[in-house]
Amino acid sequence: MPTDAPVEATKPFKIPRSTMIVIYNQQLEVLLIERADRPGYWQSVTGSQDEGESLIETAAREVLEETGIDVSRHQLTDWRQEHVYEIFPIWRHRYAPDVTQNTEHVFGLRVNGRVPVQLHPREHLQYVWLCVDQAAPLCFSWSNRQAILSLPAWVRGEA
Repeated sequence: MPTDAPVEATKPFKIPRSTMIVIYNQQLEVLLIERADRPGYWQSVTGSQDEGESLIETAAREVLEETGIDVSRHQLTDWRQEHVYEIFPIWRHRYAPDVTQNTEHVFGLRVNGRVPVQLHPREHLQYVWLCVDQAAPLCFSWSNRQAILSLPAWVRGEA
């Protein structure tokens, strides 16, 4: 018997490869954004790679989606840092059942000053620009803290 009930499309599982983009300016102020699904969880821009996308394309897409910043107007750099970490249990349902780890690739985006930020309200509540020493401890993720703390050495060419 035919039905007129809508058919919900199943969302594909996330690919366990992601990017983290540390957005900073010449004063070494770092942009942090607060997650809407977990108030109090501050982070840099992050996001999973989509099928067929290069990591640099993922980074550019995520920055635009989460902040409204167009990376083509700034300096996006692959820091060639990679972290493998256990996916938080609260987010495991987004991945295939046998996936427990994610590989995160770190990028830096140097912007000119405190550029305007347009948050996606379903993803983030607010943003703040902070110096490295203030930003790093606010991040819930160890890999995000580590990336932010490495920023001064990266800028000096020592990373």
